[in-house]
Amino acid sequence: MLQAIKLKLMLCLLFFIPLTWAEEVTWHNHQSKEWLLTNAIVVVGVGTPAEGPYDIHVVDGVIKHIEYSIENSELRQKVRDQLDVNGSYVLPGFINMHAHIMHSRAGIEMPQPYQYYLWLASGITTIRDLSSDLDRSLEDKKRSARHQIIAPRMFVYAHVFGNHQGEMLDKKMKTLLKKDIDGFKLRMMDKATFKQASAFARKHNKPVAHHVGVEDMTAWDNVEAGTTSIEHWYGIPDAALEGVQNFPAEMNYSNELHRFRFAGRLWNEAQPEKLEMVLDAMAEKGVAWDPTLVIYEASRDLQRAVTSPWFQDYLHPGLEKYFKPNADSHGSFFLGWTSEDETHWKNNYQIWFKALRYFANHGGTIVTGEDGGYIYQLYGFGYLRELQLHQEAGFHPLEVIKHATVNSAKVLGQGDRLGQIRIGYVADLVVVNGNPLENFQVLLPRDIKPITGDESTGGITWTIKDGVPYHVPTMLKEVRNIVIRARKDHAINYLVEGR
Repeated sequence: MLQAIKLKLMLCLLFFIPLTWAEEVTWHNHQSKEWLLTNAIVVVGVGTPAEGPYDIHVVDGVIKHIEYSIENSELRQKVRDQLDVNGSYVLPGFINMHAHIMHSRAGIEMPQPYQYYLWLASGITTIRDLSSDLDRSLEDKKRSARHQIIAPRMFVYAHVFGNHQGEMLDKKMKTLLKKDIDGFKLRMMDKATFKQASAFARKHNKPVAHHVGVEDMTAWDNVEAGTTSIEHWYGIPDAALEGVQNFPAEMNYSNELHRFRFAGRLWNEAQPEKLEMVLDAMAEKGVAWDPTLVIYEASRDLQRAVTSPWFQDYLHPGLEKYFKPNADSHGSFFLGWTSEDETHWKNNYQIWFKALRYFANHGGTIVTGEDGGYIYQLYGFGYLRELQLHQEAGFHPLEVIKHATVNSAKVLGQGDRLGQIRIGYVADLVVVNGNPLENFQVLLPRDIKPITGDESTGGITWTIKDGVPYHVPTMLKEVRNIVIRARKDHAINYLVEGR
């Protein structure tokens, strides 16, 4: 078989015969200076309907031409390397605006490319890393940009949290600024610390992603400070309360069961008129919203989260152990979770959905992130579920794609080169076997897609980053092998340690 493929490749070089799907695996990580993607149904990303079929001409990783697919066209005769996607839908590469690069979970090593392959296999060509092992992530950022590893493009934000005012805070942020960081993630700060950190970031022209908590500040402070994006949603309904939230006397915010239980009551206490004022101010000042709807979904439907079908083949034992209810693991708070808690969270989501629609309808920018690695959310799969939740919130599929591409690129400051399928833009593309505008489920691998009556569809087949195509079935096979080896090693360790 290998000899036959080599022979075909030699013939292609000699006689300029276009490469086809028959040798698709040879295209995996195929770094060609010039090539042609043919017969693509294109979704540009800006909210307009699909178009095509088109041929997309890629030169040095950038889209050089886009033209209607015509057999034996001048472009097809000129370009030697051609990948025929045979009428597949092609979307801009997805941008994950809330990612965490992780190398272990629950004390179990979880080496790359496990996480990187899952992200790419889910169509994610770019991530915004919002806290990780900073030096390791910065090194992988460089290696990814050079195509020395197979991984998404990375924008790495340095994590600054806690209350470190005065010279201590400035010193910490100056030290981080010396590294090749792309921005700051601020978390768990009082108002004075947040204002100082925001002023420092603004002075040095660095964007800020803010994970607001239950603190003496709200989204009003983000509006005043010019925050780039609010992560999750704390701080937004808080800004629309009459006084403070109605916490019970026994509430302990450090107890995550308490924290998440009463977070499920927060949206219901926000005053609608005040909430609209907050959302209008955010939209006017350009404070984007990265809701990460998926990361809280277990709170409204724990059974669904625990039994996710992709866990069978793709869940690393480190994540499996971390996800189990445990007071020592952030987000693993489901000790004593009740049907009443789920009911409150279901109502919470409906108000949250309404707020997102209002925000978007009044000029606000919504982006897409997953926060995978916590609360039963697996990297990449959580992101694809996030798209479905944006649709459930009331957004048209074309708007959902825009959140994941155009809007996210804009918030990254990359709106002139990422997020669209246009001439002059980086060739970040997602090739889908099916029509995702009709059914986002087809983005999932075919073997775990719910039965819809058409088993010929399903699955992203190619994710193309910087003009380099990556074969999704090949990457998913390797992830399955990584998981099999890790489960075997973990089982051996379990017996040896006698736990």
